[in-house]
Amino acid sequence: MKFFIVDAFTDQPFGGNPAGVVLLESDTFPKEELMLQIAAELRYSETAFIQRHTDKEFSIRYFTPKAEVDLCGHATIASFFLLHQKGLASGACLCHTKAGDLHIEVGRKVMMQMAEPRIVATIDETEEIYRALGMKDYYPTMPVQIVYAGLPDLMIPIPDVVTLQALQPDMQAISEITSRHEAVSFHAFAFGNDGYTAHVRDFAPLYGVPEESATGTANASLAYYLQQCGCLGKEAECSFIQGEAMGRPSVVVTRIQADGNIFVGGTAAIVAEGVLNFSASQFS
Repeated sequence: MKFFIVDAFTDQPFGGNPAGVVLLESDTFPKEELMLQIAAELRYSETAFIQRHTDKEFSIRYFTPKAEVDLCGHATIASFFLLHQKGLASGACLCHTKAGDLHIEVGRKVMMQMAEPRIVATIDETEEIYRALGMKDYYPTMPVQIVYAGLPDLMIPIPDVVTLQALQPDMQAISEITSRHEAVSFHAFAFGNDGYTAHVRDFAPLYGVPEESATGTANASLAYYLQQCGCLGKEAECSFIQGEAMGRPSVVVTRIQADGNIFVGGTAAIVAEGVLNFSASQFS
């Protein structure tokens, strides 16, 4: 098995959001125990294991160092960027996952179709949310809403980029608030007049991620939120920059189509590759 380290949502090594990617040459996935051990050895938040059926159809399973998960957006972008670079995938592709079948557009950028978006809830009492971010006495002019595009995330407007980057989040408070509202993260954003649609920071301590350098699902939700707020037209392409405060700047591209479908994606950078050596008895 060949393995790779790929940084998603960037075109520079050591930026973006890193993932492990393992290319399988067998018709079967390895034993779950082995895939978990490999993910733990690589130590990234997710490692993707890819079966190639044809150059248009693939199956992927995703493992954290502790468990299998149904889907991982940045690992999917990393995987199909790698497949394209190796001449193994191009154009419209189908990816089978435990979360369902994904439609992927593979080319210079990798774009993944997201779930149908919707506004889940509007939060009227916002004081505790801003206090949890280290802000006091701020009342936004845009709504604070939970938006779903595969996962429910809290969209939180911040007055400017300087304030956004200076946030001092209280992780315990954020965990409590997201748990109560059945949301995954605080997705804070600010407009910057610098060519990007918005600058963003994403905090998901309830799920063991104090801050994420790139979040495809949450930025798809943000694009839909901005459209519903009248900031975007019926069709729009957005460019969100994230991870600046972590020293891993990421650019997440979203596209809203006239039919309402939302795609999210970007580029990636292959940082390293190698070979995993195991005996045949370790395959299921």
